[in-house]
Amino acid sequence: MTPDQYCQDRAAKSGSSFYYSFMFLEPQRRQAITALYAFCREVDDVVDECPDKLLARTKLAWWRTEIAALFAGRPSHPVTQALTASLKTFSLPQEQLLEIIDGMEMDLDQVRYADFKALHLYCYRVASVVGLLAAEIFGYHDRLTLKYAHDLGLAFQLTNIIRDVGEDARRGRIYLPQDELSRFGVAETDLLQARYSDSFRRLMAFQVERALAMYRQAFALLPAPDRKAQRAGLIMAAIYRATLDEIVRDDYRVLDQRISLPPLRKLWLAGKTWLRA
Repeated sequence: MTPDQYCQDRAAKSGSSFYYSFMFLEPQRRQAITALYAFCREVDDVVDECPDKLLARTKLAWWRTEIAALFAGRPSHPVTQALTASLKTFSLPQEQLLEIIDGMEMDLDQVRYADFKALHLYCYRVASVVGLLAAEIFGYHDRLTLKYAHDLGLAFQLTNIIRDVGEDARRGRIYLPQDELSRFGVAETDLLQARYSDSFRRLMAFQVERALAMYRQAFALLPAPDRKAQRAGLIMAAIYRATLDEIVRDDYRVLDQRISLPPLRKLWLAGKTWLRA
């Protein structure tokens, strides 16, 4: 199996919405974004699938050395080998790849966030930085597009947090800010025991509106000349926003199930968005 095939399999098996946005890209950009996505999956899985925190830290430390090896021209992992071609074509800063690892490691150190300001750093590292790297791969002329990519990444992460409230709670992580739980009268035990209430629904409606506001803010920043180049990001946004619609339609039942779109609907949204953008 070649490094590119490894990354392609990694992306395809994940079933992620991101995979559907890659399908329409030209080969060189598709190869690069698929390798970047595979890297994100690798380091994310270290934290999610390794119950031993010391071992997880050791694995993340190895990934830091592997990123250094990538930029030194000596990668050993299929993902970093696949990323090698991207370094020759696109501006992918080493410090941003390392910052993604820093974000994943935050899950080993911090499982509660006092307020949204505290949560923002985590969202920046695990999502906005990915958005900035993706924007480099998709291409742009106006640097305002980077601000759009930053905000769109944040909107994606807020959507993930909303969708995965129950799943994350069962892993011991609560990303919903503690002050907002208190404001809406929702206890941590409500999340852990999947107890629905009007208070919980009001809390989630607040979270959804903040995510939607972030999408609106991102779209307002995207310069018209760069819209076509950034179509892959707009496809992701269409799928993620449709997921939010489903969550609202299902009355915010995110504690005991994971709400997602079927593959055919994702593909339909991808095609429609690509043609319209």
